[in-house]
Amino acid sequence: MFLMKVIVIGCTHAGTAAVNQILATDPNTEVTIYERNDNVSFLSCGIALYLGGEVADPQGLFYSSPDQLAKLGATVHMQHDVTDINTDAHEVTVTDMVSGEVKTDHYDKLVVTTGSWPVIPPIDGIKNPNVYLCKNWSHAQKLWEDAKDAKRVIVIGGGYIGTELVEAYQKQGKEVTLIDGLPRILNKYLDKDYTDRIQQDFVDHGIKLALGQMVKGFSGEDEVTVTTDQGSYTADMAILCVGFRPNTGLLKGKVDMNANGSIKTNDYMQTSDPDIYGAGDSVAVHYNPTHKDAYIPLATNAVRQGTLVGMNIFKPTRKYMGTQSTSGLQLFGKTIVSSGMTLEHAQAEGLPAAAVTVEDNYRPEFMPTTTPVLMQLVYNPETRAILGAQFMSNYDVSQSANTISVMIQNENTIDDLGFVDMFFQPIYDRPFNYLNILGQAAIAQAAKAEVTE
Repeated sequence: MFLMKVIVIGCTHAGTAAVNQILATDPNTEVTIYERNDNVSFLSCGIALYLGGEVADPQGLFYSSPDQLAKLGATVHMQHDVTDINTDAHEVTVTDMVSGEVKTDHYDKLVVTTGSWPVIPPIDGIKNPNVYLCKNWSHAQKLWEDAKDAKRVIVIGGGYIGTELVEAYQKQGKEVTLIDGLPRILNKYLDKDYTDRIQQDFVDHGIKLALGQMVKGFSGEDEVTVTTDQGSYTADMAILCVGFRPNTGLLKGKVDMNANGSIKTNDYMQTSDPDIYGAGDSVAVHYNPTHKDAYIPLATNAVRQGTLVGMNIFKPTRKYMGTQSTSGLQLFGKTIVSSGMTLEHAQAEGLPAAAVTVEDNYRPEFMPTTTPVLMQLVYNPETRAILGAQFMSNYDVSQSANTISVMIQNENTIDDLGFVDMFFQPIYDRPFNYLNILGQAAIAQAAKAEVTE
């Protein structure tokens, strides 16, 4: 009986999911894990919750452990660095980062889940000890300890991680400055109506915004001065959150990659080398709104892809459905979620696109309380297909993004959204759910556009 030997390189979201599924599919599989860090499965999206005191026990940010994976049957090597892959010999070269011992190991199938690493621009003074990264458990611990005595914090980068850190430190009573090279924060996920309100909310909470400014350098010893093309800002610490890049150097020249270094895979998460599979932040995703590959490093994508590797590594079983890049966050009590494309993104891709914005209460006004929901639908006026949507409210509208995600996945239209069956109960919604109302607004806008043409 042939027992397959699988080596997994990297064990955060995608790697952990792959190992769990491989051993669930065939417990007799010989699975060996090599991981650089001393932990697995760390939820980096929880760092801001930890730093802001929302999560009392940071161990809750780990959903697996080396012991748990070993109990499933995996051989787990922590603090081991894979330095080379010989695809012809089906061998990896591994260094024990504690002892320095170097060895080779053979595989039948290789799973590359090496993840991503923060983008670190070649800026003067970037190695200043008061400049921090925010990605893994080691970073989280250092940020937690060093921020205790800090009174002023600069966050560089207005994406999800950056904005969540800004809120976390503001709630601790620190003086916070947010610097971003673009004129709007969260611009990848939200259009201007949304970011204008969020930015005003930040200003109202005493946060200093330095937007549309490029960082030129870092200086200082006991404190750090961040110099931009428009001024300088001094704080006790500066945190760099300007994005991530795929960590795929091991496979350069050995499998097909995109220009940004992300690994190309087929529908079954198989690379151009049939014995190597990829998943997570090291891999490109199929972005359904454009029907093209994209680089979208999200934990949801990683877990799904890793699970698919575990299903497909024995034989092609289940195809990857692609992604809508559905995501969300909460800032100062507001739920902010999106799925698919913003209008700005659709226009940049050259797609026919229109958008309709509606603000309406989520349930009837005769109820004791109700709350407005700001919502925007992006659609193709030629095909009427839904391209994306955004929602923001003090009410929990998070599941609305999931509904839109399914509709984009299924190539539904604004007509479908306007009249799809949704229950009515005054405690929860209106006779037409606010999603129906949004779809109907798009239908009305499209009809008006047809009349004026």
